[in-house]
Amino acid sequence: MLKRRGLPFDRDGAAASRGKADSAVLSALLAHPFFRAPPPKSLDRNDFLGNAVESLATEDAAATLTAFTAASVACVLPLLPSRPSLAIVCGGGARNKALMRELADRLPCPVVLAETFGWSSDAMEAHAFAYLAARREKNLPITFPMTTGVDKPLEGGVIAEPGVAWECCPCRTSLYVRRRFR
Repeated sequence: MLKRRGLPFDRDGAAASRGKADSAVLSALLAHPFFRAPPPKSLDRNDFLGNAVESLATEDAAATLTAFTAASVACVLPLLPSRPSLAIVCGGGARNKALMRELADRLPCPVVLAETFGWSSDAMEAHAFAYLAARREKNLPITFPMTTGVDKPLEGGVIAEPGVAWECCPCRTSLYVRRRFR
C-alpha cells in the first residue's frame, strides 16, 4: 500500500475487500519450505517481499496478501502440540475486516478480537515491544532454541543512543554496525 498508494496500510481491509486473491500466487507463496518445516523455526522480514504480487492490481494484491497472511496461520496450526480452541487477534490486523474474514474461513477454531477478554487490540503490540525492550535493556534473551531454532538464547535489538546511528550490514543479515555522527 505504501509503494502503490502512499498509505501505511490497507485501512480496515478496504482494498483487499474489493480485490480477488490470485490462487496461483497464493499457492506459490505457500510453497515456501517454512510452512512444511517442523518447529522450532523463524522467518526474516525479507523472506517474503512484494515481488510475488507486483503484476496484480492493487486490490487483488491486497486480497492475495491478506489471504496469504490467514493461510500462513492456518498452515502452522497442524504443527502445534495440540489444536487451539480459540484464535485471539490483536494488533493492526484486528481492524482489517478482510483479514478477520479470511482467518474465520481458514482456521479450525473460533476467531475473536482481544477486546473479547478486555484486552486492547491496539495496545498488545506496544506491550510486547515494551517487554522486549525491557529484556534488551537488561541483556536478557528474547529468542530461544525451542522457539526459533537459534543455537543458544540470544538478546535482540539495539539501544539507540543520541548521536549514534545503527545501520544494517550490506550483507542483509540481522547484524548491525555502530557509526557515530560527525
